[in-house]
Amino acid sequence: MKLLHNLSCILTLATLAITASASLAAEPLLPVSNGTTVEGLRCEYFVDPLGIDVVQPRLGWILQSAQRGQRQTAYQVLVASTPDKLANDQGDLWDSGKVNSDRSTQIEYSGQRLASHQRAYWKVKVWDAKGQLAVPYAPATWSMGFSNQTEWNAKWIGRDDGRSSGPGNGKEKFLPATYLRKEFALDRTPQRAVLYVTSLGVAEPHLNGGKVGDDFLSPGWTDFNKRVYYRAYDVTARLKVGANVLGAILGDGWYRGHLSIIGQNIYGTQTRLLAQLHLFFADGSSRIIASDESWQGGFGPLLEADIYAGETYDAQKENKGWDEPGFRNADWKPVDCGTKVHPAIQANPGAPVRRTGEIRAVAVTHPKPGLAVYDYGRNFAGWTRLRITAPAGTRIVLRCAEILNPDGTVYRTNLRAARATDTYVCKGDGEETWEPRFTYHGFQYVEVEGLPQTAGPETLTGIIVGSNLPLTGSFECSDAIMTRTAANERCTIRSNLVELPTDCPQRDERMGWTDYHEVVASTLYEQDAASLLTKWTGDLVDARRADGSFPSIAPDVHKFPWWPGWADSGVFIPWTMYYVYGDTRLVGRYYHEIAGHLETYKAHSSGFVAQPDGLGDWLAPDASTPKELITTALYARAAEVMAKMAQALGKAQDAAAFDNLHQSIRAAFQKKFVAPDGTIGSDSQGGYALALAYDLLEPKQVRQAADKLVAAIEKRGGHISTGMITTHLLLPALSKAGRTDAAYRLLAKTTYPSWGYFLNMGATSMWERWDGKTEKGFHLDAMNSFNHSNLGTCTEWFYRTVLGIDAAEPGFGKLLLKPEPGGNLTWARGYYDSPHGRIGSDWKIENGQFLWTVRIPANTTATVYVPAKDAAGVSESGKPAAQAEGVKFLRMENGSGVYSVGSGCYQFRSEK
Repeated sequence: MKLLHNLSCILTLATLAITASASLAAEPLLPVSNGTTVEGLRCEYFVDPLGIDVVQPRLGWILQSAQRGQRQTAYQVLVASTPDKLANDQGDLWDSGKVNSDRSTQIEYSGQRLASHQRAYWKVKVWDAKGQLAVPYAPATWSMGFSNQTEWNAKWIGRDDGRSSGPGNGKEKFLPATYLRKEFALDRTPQRAVLYVTSLGVAEPHLNGGKVGDDFLSPGWTDFNKRVYYRAYDVTARLKVGANVLGAILGDGWYRGHLSIIGQNIYGTQTRLLAQLHLFFADGSSRIIASDESWQGGFGPLLEADIYAGETYDAQKENKGWDEPGFRNADWKPVDCGTKVHPAIQANPGAPVRRTGEIRAVAVTHPKPGLAVYDYGRNFAGWTRLRITAPAGTRIVLRCAEILNPDGTVYRTNLRAARATDTYVCKGDGEETWEPRFTYHGFQYVEVEGLPQTAGPETLTGIIVGSNLPLTGSFECSDAIMTRTAANERCTIRSNLVELPTDCPQRDERMGWTDYHEVVASTLYEQDAASLLTKWTGDLVDARRADGSFPSIAPDVHKFPWWPGWADSGVFIPWTMYYVYGDTRLVGRYYHEIAGHLETYKAHSSGFVAQPDGLGDWLAPDASTPKELITTALYARAAEVMAKMAQALGKAQDAAAFDNLHQSIRAAFQKKFVAPDGTIGSDSQGGYALALAYDLLEPKQVRQAADKLVAAIEKRGGHISTGMITTHLLLPALSKAGRTDAAYRLLAKTTYPSWGYFLNMGATSMWERWDGKTEKGFHLDAMNSFNHSNLGTCTEWFYRTVLGIDAAEPGFGKLLLKPEPGGNLTWARGYYDSPHGRIGSDWKIENGQFLWTVRIPANTTATVYVPAKDAAGVSESGKPAAQAEGVKFLRMENGSGVYSVGSGCYQFRSEK
């Protein structure tokens, strides 16, 4: 029976063990652990990253085993300069030695300082709970980029005489993309070749007839006055003896393109490419092909290439063979060199933007003659691939939109100045396939003009695009509202992780609004966004205001004033990185700037009560929550997490000071905003959510506030009335106060305002406004996104409370599994892929019994709460739980049996 209940785990892990690399066999005098493997090797959150510039990169791995109580007791990291040395266990770059530790994440490389462009090969040996070696995974690698910015000897190049071919949009004149090329000869092929590319604008590198890499919109968006990131590509296999051509297409991107409501040319007017191709030969010699005045530049079919406006591509103007040897065109000229900005050039720490999926239209309608409307069935971020056979000169216009007008045409007023239109002009030589490369849109519908009558659903394919982040979570349950809400928020989050956390993917905004900290927990249950958040934290620091405070947008082009609730991302994002990944490097690197956030609060406070700055609980149906209550609560939370992060860094004196500050703010909050009868502030749901979720109350006040919060909900007919600041706190606040029953009732509502109302109105993603669309029509056109994450942050609660998956301490090395069934739910299942592996929770209620399958990853322990009448009624795998292998009874607590367990799969059963 023991083997049967672990079958699903054992089958998967046995397969991994069988296929593990034979070259990493265990030491001959030590036995190999049965069914325990090491996998998921990562360096700086990536698999085999190229061209990093972190001097001491952090390494990590996952221990996999179906055995109960399996854990790591020691590890040894070996880093070598060649694969052969690594295979022979020669860590000539670093041999950590056998380290008695259970740490398997955030292991800092402590070997020889690596030279620019050097490749490092590494593996890890892991000893399990019995002192046996786990079966190792295949070796991993990373390579260095530039150790010093002075090693860039390339020149910034472009061509500045491009002319607008269209009317633009108002005062805007969109210029054509620039095509750049350099022909060079090789008398031998290199042993290794790495191409490094960055740009002012966005660049698509080419080599010998094709695009290099599968990423888009690189190098992304930064404050180009301060820094720009490069990406590295291994192009060894694409080079040949004889003539070769290195090239690139250069688009406006965020540098010269339209941004928000401001317009074009925010950073500059001259797009530029910076590229170096490093060739390493077997004899130890090397060669560099760099962008300089010897390159040629021209223009071609890409007449417009703007992120917000879209692309115009005339295939009749294609420069056939432009990126291959022998191309000649009299219109191509020597490039212009130089740039007016001089940013630092660094390796990109974030994940690249890539295609992440494809989607076919579910319906095609023809609301007017000459118009076809393709409905993809869901709102997403990306573009459309066109496959067409039509005469030369046929002009196909694709207009993107999120929603339809009553007459079936696309509704685009909410896009504001974002044209969101792609145009393709056919060359007429058979079937043509085209898709954009320098834009993206948020849409569900495409209105197409100019299609031939033979066009059908297969003519257009939706291409889903986003930062290429590993997916980490899944949730579903017996309640259709919750399951569909989770799916909609999942799509919305992914739509808004394109290079950075955006507010919406469709209109002329798409800013990195810093209220994202409210969404981050829901995000990280769905995707591993550690690399993106690492990059974006740098943007936050770069965008600090003159007084040192964090901005409302990063990168910041609006320069709004100090806004609590937004600026707090400067503290809460590094805190989340520490809480989820055990990552202290961000807070360590930016400690002075993060601590300065508390100084800004101090300057905007009196008697520990913060001033009523900012936007308040933005877009809340009940806008009565006092701004000073909101800002004071956020001030307290910032001080609290700052104390914990200072403690994690070993700054005990600072930690004590921040803790004292937290207690002072907490006392001031109670005095200022909590009445003797428990009423908080204006008696709004948002006020109670802040006080309860952020632990600002004494025990008696908690009980009073919980009752008051439930009453405040009932006053509104059982509906939610929170906005962007407090929606993510409302359900957790109810559960923390022991009123999960009220949380389930909120989720069951289907009338306005509620999550169920979104679904009733046909939403396939979350909306910016609770009343974005009603039976009477659309809300205010100027600000009405139908793909906006903040109001969907209830999904954090789905994972933490319905499935019960949470961390007991930062880093998820110790887990808390505490599901709280309620409402009409009869089952729920899902998982979270933590830094240590998959945590699974699958429960159902059947014949009055609670049946729960739990999966705890190796090298972790968990405290599990099994809903039960008493301890005697709890069993695990058919045995009394207290007698089951690896299960230790701790206590009964609030209707749950509490147990300590090690890793493995467990099947609990109890009388509920």
